[in-house]
Amino acid sequence: MTSSSPTLSDVASKTGYRARLPDDSGFIDWPEQDNVTWHTLMQRQLGMLEGRVCQEYLDGLERLALPEDRIPQLADIDRVLHAATGWQTAQVPALIPFDTFFELLANRRFPVATFIRTPEELDYLKEPDIFHEIFGHCPMLTNPAFAEFTATYGRLGLAAGPKERVYLARLYWMTVEFGLVDTPAGRRIYGGGIISSPKETLHALSDVPEHLPFDPIEALRTPYRIDILQPLYYVLDELSTLHELSQQDIMGMVHRAMELGLHAPRFKPAPKAAKAKA
Repeated sequence: MTSSSPTLSDVASKTGYRARLPDDSGFIDWPEQDNVTWHTLMQRQLGMLEGRVCQEYLDGLERLALPEDRIPQLADIDRVLHAATGWQTAQVPALIPFDTFFELLANRRFPVATFIRTPEELDYLKEPDIFHEIFGHCPMLTNPAFAEFTATYGRLGLAAGPKERVYLARLYWMTVEFGLVDTPAGRRIYGGGIISSPKETLHALSDVPEHLPFDPIEALRTPYRIDILQPLYYVLDELSTLHELSQQDIMGMVHRAMELGLHAPRFKPAPKAAKAKA
C-alpha cells in the first residue's frame, strides 16, 4: 500500500468495519457471525440469479464453486481465476487510493476488502465488502473478454491524470459495476454492483429505470450516485463488446467526453449532511 493508503485504524474509524488480516499462510479465521452473514447473503442472492444474470457469470460461479456456509479463502479463489484468465485477488483493508486501485487492476489483481457487512446492513453499505467483490465480481473475471477489459482499464487509469480518472470512473461504473447485456435468452446482468444487491437485481431489469444501448462516450459523460438505485443502465449488444473496447482508443474517448461535457443528472442531488449545532 502507498503512504496515502488508509491504515486499518482509519478504516475502522471511518466506516465502522475492520479488515480481517490473514496469518502467515494467508488464512483468515473468520468469526462465526461473519460466516452466518455470508450464508444469508449467498442464499438470498442465489435464489434471484436464474433468468437474470448472464451465462458467463453463471459459468464463472460454477468454476469458483463458492461455499455457501462460510466465507471462502482468497487462495481458493486465486487458483480458479489464475487458471482461467491469469487474475488473482489482492487483500486490502477497504478504501484504497486510486493509484493502488489502478495498479492492482493493471497487474490482474482484483482488490478484495477482507470484511463483511453486519446483519444490520445486509442491503446496503457504502464500501464494497468481501461478498460484493467475491460474489459480485470474481465470477466475471473468469471470462476472457471481461478480464481483458478490466486489466486494460487499470493500465489506462494508472497513466491518467486526475480529471481523466474521474471520467474513467464513470465508464467503470456503467460497465463493471452496473452493466447489462442483451443475449439470445433476453436482457441479463453482468455488473457486480447489481449482482450483489437484491434490490438492484430486481430494479435493473424492471421497467422503472431507463435502458440505453451502450456507447462508451455517452457512458463517460453520465453522472451517477452511489447511494441510490440507478436510474439508467447501459446495455451491451454482447459481452465481447468489452474486449473490442479494450482494443480501441479509450483515452481518446475520454478526451472527447471531456470536450462534450457531462449530461444532466437523472437524479436529485445527494442530501447534504446536517451541520452540527454549536
